[in-house]
Amino acid sequence: MRRKLVVANWKMHGSLAANQSLIGQFQGLLGQPDCDVAICPPFVYLPQLKTLLANSAISIGAQNLSEYSSGAYTGEISAAMLADLGCRFVIVGHSERRAIYGESDVQVAEKFAQAQVHGLIPILCVGETLAEREAEQTTSVVLRQLDAVIAKNGVKSLLKAVIAYEPVWAIGTGKTATPEQAQDVHRVLREHIQVSCAETAAAVQILYGGSVKADNAPSLFAQPDIDGALVGGASLKAEDFAAICRAI
Repeated sequence: MRRKLVVANWKMHGSLAANQSLIGQFQGLLGQPDCDVAICPPFVYLPQLKTLLANSAISIGAQNLSEYSSGAYTGEISAAMLADLGCRFVIVGHSERRAIYGESDVQVAEKFAQAQVHGLIPILCVGETLAEREAEQTTSVVLRQLDAVIAKNGVKSLLKAVIAYEPVWAIGTGKTATPEQAQDVHRVLREHIQVSCAETAAAVQILYGGSVKADNAPSLFAQPDIDGALVGGASLKAEDFAAICRAI
């Protein structure tokens, strides 16, 4: 059976004082959830979270990385640096990186490869815009994004990765795909992988991301192909994020 996973993406939020308070509250509320938990803060707070979470089972991850291993790339962060800091996960291809910073499918595939070379578990984000959904292009878009990674790294690379389906129209908007809509896309992704490798399809965790909240988490997690969540805004509220983790 696939282990469930809930990942917090803090995006560009936080401060030393606020982080310490949030982690303290969260750990006090969490209890013993039947899932793995990871937190992805901004780069500058990774050392702080490594210390705060040193005696817990909660993993840390990064929100992005460079497609290059090292060199004259001012402002970039390499996979080796993230591994050196103790990261377990790294998010690649988040819709905000694709839309705002122009990351291509090829670039995302390169970042995915760099993560795995250095022992990190990439969380590959795929998802469609509202215009693409309304044009009935959801399947073609998410499979194009997935296939770029498979073409570069092979289908079995997904055995050491996580996929996150995040409909762009539901991120930070308060709108959420219905459990049925989310399950449909998760099923499409898993069936597509199964064509190439049944073992990988059965094992890979596919998370849902897009305005996940405490009140909709149980119905999302009840779907057979949804293995957890990539949580944005709600992960900045200790009570809400703990409730989502417990909803597993």
